[in-house]
Order: sequence, then C-alpha cells, then structure tokens
Amino acid sequence: MRDPLPELTDLVELADLVNRRGRVEVLTEVSDPTSGRRYPIFAFQLGPADPALPILVLVGGVHGLERIGTQVLLAYATAFCRRLAWDRLADAALAGARLALVPLVNPVGMARRSRANGGGVDLMRNAPDHPEGWATPLIGGQRFSPFLPWYRGRPGSEMQPEARALCDFVEREAFAAELALVLDVHSGFGLVDRLWFPYARTRRPLPHLPELYALHRLLDETLPHHIYRMEPQARTYTVKGDLWDHIYDRRAACAAPGTLLPLTLEMGSWMWLKKNPRQGLSLLGSFNPVVPHRLRRTLRRHLLLIDFLHRAAAAHRAWASPAEPERAELARAAFAYWYGR
Repeated sequence: MRDPLPELTDLVELADLVNRRGRVEVLTEVSDPTSGRRYPIFAFQLGPADPALPILVLVGGVHGLERIGTQVLLAYATAFCRRLAWDRLADAALAGARLALVPLVNPVGMARRSRANGGGVDLMRNAPDHPEGWATPLIGGQRFSPFLPWYRGRPGSEMQPEARALCDFVEREAFAAELALVLDVHSGFGLVDRLWFPYARTRRPLPHLPELYALHRLLDETLPHHIYRMEPQARTYTVKGDLWDHIYDRRAACAAPGTLLPLTLEMGSWMWLKKNPRQGLSLLGSFNPVVPHRLRRTLRRHLLLIDFLHRAAAAHRAWASPAEPERAELARAAFAYWYGR
C-alpha cells in the first residue's frame, strides 16, 4: 500500500541528523479523523540555546496540498546539517543566528491530499478575528461550511491544534530575539514567486515597513538577479484570521525590545502548469511541480534565498536598526514603492 505521507519518513531521517548538533521536539500530535492514524508535528532547532540571539524560522506544509513547501525545507535542512560535519562557515553562521524549522505543520491535510486540516479548517485563516480589516469574499476566509474552501472554523472556537502549536512555538523561540525573520513556504498563486509580508487583513502599512524595505533593498543589492517580487500580501487579496498577522501583532504587543518580520514565500505554481498543462488535471499537480527535472530545479531554486535570510538575521544590526532620520526616509520610500501606486 502506498504511504500517504512519505514526507514523514524524511522528517524522521532529518531528526536523526539534527539530533547530532541540535534539538528535536514534537510540538503536538494530530489525528486523522478517517483513519485514526496519529501524526507528529516536528520542530527542529540548530544553534545556541540563547533566546536573545537572532533567529530564522522556516515553516512549511500549512496547506496539505502544497507538498513542495515541505520538500524545499527538508532539502535545505538536510543539506545544512550535512555541511555542519565539515563546513566551518556553516558552523559560524549558527553562532550568529539560530535556525528553527517546522517543516510540516499540517500532516493530516497532506496525508489526505487536502488544503485544510482534518477538521476541514484552513490553518492560514484560523487566527482570531481582528477588530479592523476585511477579507476578499470567500478566498479571504469564510465561516459558512468546512465543505467549502478557506473555512476559518466556527465563530468563537479555539484555534486548531496545529495553528496553536505553531503560534506557541514561534512565541517561545522568537519573541525574545533581537531580530526574528520568518519564511513560511507556500505554492499555488500566479506566474511569479512572491515574498508576501503582513498585513494580510488590510492595506494599511504595518509598523515595521522601514525594516522590510531595508530588507527588500538588501536583497536587491546582494542578489541582483533574484526571482522574487516582495510586496504586501493585501495587494493581491485580503484575509481575515491570517496566522502571521496574529503572530506579528502578538510580538508587537510585547514590551521586550526586538523585531519579528514574517515573510510568506508564495511559489507561482502557474509556471509549472504553463509548461505542463496536463498536470492541472490532478489536484496535487495544480500546486506542485510534477515533472522530475522541474521538481529538482524547485528544490534547489530557493536555497540561496534561505541562506541569504539566515545571514541577514545574523547581521541584522547592519540593516534592520535604522535611526532617525534614516528610518523616516525608508518609511517614505517604502510607502511610495508599495502603497503609492
């Protein structure tokens, strides 16, 4: 019988590698309501156990159909762990910035080939309601039925165990850091690979817009031929109950100094459909590269970005702490670039 979740085997193998130099934990276990099988949600950490040290948090598999996000993170983490056996520069990188991964947030959804979790809830839209903001109809989240896509859960209900475990992990590991960068890897929209940042619920700029613009500028200067379009998610559509809006607001409410900048990598799966339209006939083919050489290309395509973000976290004082009047100038430039149009 075909294993519905081969990624779980890869996660166990990664846990063996990480255990040699880091820490492995199971955040929680979730059950498939159909088969009754229980799946762990793994978290991996590399680097010193110093909560104030900068950190890069990598997240994948929030939507079960988007297997490629989990596969990209598994490829990166496996390669990085193997480099630690011989590469002193990789070792030094961890001294400057910790690395944390939750590569598969929604194992039940992935095993069932479903965007939602076992309860039919879209985890990216499962955060509590915010008093301001609005949602693009249907795609931005709905509470009518779990049999329709983008279901947020019942009004007033608690967050799903997967979403709650991710939020608690990020709070525990990243909220005390001088700087925390987050990359949440998704697929399924457009012909361009986008780097989205909050807010998703409103087109109003978030308070750390200058820092995000500084990161955007650093990316352009460091990797001038990169493939990403960095922009507010709300430029494309707005969402109620967005997880990263919720986590960002929780961090902003903390009195402790430091900054958390969440990014969502939305891989443009229409590129794969354009080159191979037949794969659109399958559910997984609409969100993942199917042809072997395109899968291999995608698995290595984003490794440079992740390495850049890790180094940017370690060197955050060089770009992420602008003083006045530089910060005000960055804010004006960012607003003109992302919102002035």
